[in-house]
Amino acid sequence: MRVAVVSMDTTETRDTPAVRRTRRVAAGLADGGHEVRWLCAKWWDGHRDRFERDGVEYRAVTAGPAPGPFRSKLPFALRNAGPDVVHAVSVPPGHATTAKRTARLLRVPVVVDWWERDPERGSDRRYRKTATAADRVLTPSETVRTAVREHGASDVRARVIPESIDFDLVRSAGVDDRFDAVWARDLDDDANVGEFLLALAELRDREWTAAVVGDGPARADAERTAADLRIDDRVAFLGDLDDADLVPVLKGSHVFAQTATYEPFATGLLWALACGCVGIVEYQAGSSAHELVEGIERGRLVTSPRELADEIVACGDLPARETNDRFAAFDRGAVLDEWVDCYREVVDDRGWL
Repeated sequence: MRVAVVSMDTTETRDTPAVRRTRRVAAGLADGGHEVRWLCAKWWDGHRDRFERDGVEYRAVTAGPAPGPFRSKLPFALRNAGPDVVHAVSVPPGHATTAKRTARLLRVPVVVDWWERDPERGSDRRYRKTATAADRVLTPSETVRTAVREHGASDVRARVIPESIDFDLVRSAGVDDRFDAVWARDLDDDANVGEFLLALAELRDREWTAAVVGDGPARADAERTAADLRIDDRVAFLGDLDDADLVPVLKGSHVFAQTATYEPFATGLLWALACGCVGIVEYQAGSSAHELVEGIERGRLVTSPRELADEIVACGDLPARETNDRFAAFDRGAVLDEWVDCYREVVDDRGWL
């Protein structure tokens, strides 16, 4: 199958969870034998207008990130790509709607991957056009799917395909048992890691060690908070860890805390649950994390640092585990099959028109 990815941004120009999701899907498709052509802003050096990495052919639509010129040149790039299906991201929304208009002429379907809505990169009207024009709108969680439906997408067209993990890595990795509790996420304005630190401070009269994994602009404030709470001697700030280094830490920990105020999909929590951790989620209206722990034995939902502290203590009675096969369904291969099935479905639907 020939797949044209429409995303001006790549991880080289805008490294966000949404773009990283697109990269993983594109690389997985290429590894599975599909032809993947990513239509993007040029990010490589030299005069070539095409560049290949991990089996994905990147084609420069513009010389650099420029939403207006990218949109105006996109129809020609799509025609030259000759796709069977178009995979467009939702941000900026104008690119997805331009892709749809062109795809209609080419008689090929458009699948939109909707991770989030960025008000700074498009109006509500444009996002509504994106949600209603696509043949399918794929979201990482039910929380995001609800938001897409509020923008006009029908129940039939909006579908959830979650994030994925390497479950073989979970099974094969060693165990780093230095920590009892772990928190892991980008330390940005939505991290809300202070809730985790406050919960730990409630337990300062008990014996425990904890780790905060991640980096970003909120790290310095978090480190100061730990010092102010007089728990900095028992909280290790590990910075960013790749999957191979993170998984042993999770396998050796008993509890994983999720407190972020905004999370289209809680990937760190998914890794932790697969590694046998008890997942304790502080409910936040802007986060989908609760979806991963609802109805499971090793999952808890709380609403405050006090409740989080109480659950950390209560979960001490649960047996330690290093893997949880319940989450093998989120393995990279299994989730990639869902993408391919969706592409084939929309291509088949188009064939009836």
